[in-house]
Amino acid sequence: MRYVTLGKTGLKVSKIGLGGIPIQKNSAEEVRELLMYLMEQGVNYVDSARGYTVSEALLGEAMEGYRDRFVIATKSMAVTKEAMAKDIDISLGNFRTDYIDLYQIHNPSMENLDRILAEGGALEALMEAKEAGKIGHIGLTAHSTEVFERALSLDFVETIMFPYNIVEFQGTELMKKAAEKNVAFIDMKPLAGGAIEDGRLALRYICSNPDVTVVIPGMYSVDEAKKNIEAVLDDSPITEEEKAGFEKVREELGENFCRRCNYCQPCSAGINISGVFLFAGYLQRYGLEEWAYDRYQSLAVKPEACVDCGLCETRCPYHLPIREMLRKCASDFADYEKSLK
Repeated sequence: MRYVTLGKTGLKVSKIGLGGIPIQKNSAEEVRELLMYLMEQGVNYVDSARGYTVSEALLGEAMEGYRDRFVIATKSMAVTKEAMAKDIDISLGNFRTDYIDLYQIHNPSMENLDRILAEGGALEALMEAKEAGKIGHIGLTAHSTEVFERALSLDFVETIMFPYNIVEFQGTELMKKAAEKNVAFIDMKPLAGGAIEDGRLALRYICSNPDVTVVIPGMYSVDEAKKNIEAVLDDSPITEEEKAGFEKVREELGENFCRRCNYCQPCSAGINISGVFLFAGYLQRYGLEEWAYDRYQSLAVKPEACVDCGLCETRCPYHLPIREMLRKCASDFADYEKSLK
């Protein structure tokens, strides 16, 4: 395993860490098996969030007895001091530990960041928790370059988590500034929320950028972890074939694609927006029409139920034309259904 220093925190972490979103659907036994495999391979960085339902609790149970082998990072969307203090204590309980290495402010808007920094805001709770030894370091996660740039001006921010992958490189210049300030860059959405099918190609691209400190693909199985680790540990030069692969992915995905962050939810009509886009991606891009159609049929509410309220679009950090995209998905699946008759 390759190890790096997590910026000004001084923590020594594996180049690849575990993104804790996919394990929400795993059993406790499956998470334990995955975490033990990662530990055996030298992976010591684990990321979760208060918003990831049972993720913290599953990881806490899985690493019991091995707490000292892991660097735990989690995050909260709390804005007030009271709410953040409560979330920190819940995280400690879930992880079955008395300290968390890195606690992050989770994807704040510029407006919420103002509230977090103000008197009575969440930063006060983070600072007090750090003083008390409940947390070791403070970071921030973002989806917009505006928040990323502002975070670099905040002295208490020791790490920044931001999307960076083959098709999302809008933060490249800010990543360089982060490196200059010794603020660690934690790469989320390395596979663009699952839109990039070739995980090896995606991770090879990311790890060729020296400004990436650690990459945290979401993983739910040992087989997936094995492939990801192999890709990250391959430090051979990027080939011309791989460069052509990068361009092919960009051509296929463009900019209007769902990263499955689910900030658009809940839908007032009950549509599982990211689920629709996921299945449509397999229908449209990967030639898995039958597989995609079967899973699309399992959705309780189809995209035709959209009432055109537009609330989802006001929440989307990528400003996607979600309503238009939903209509396209509905049309594509309708066309496929007609082809079966």
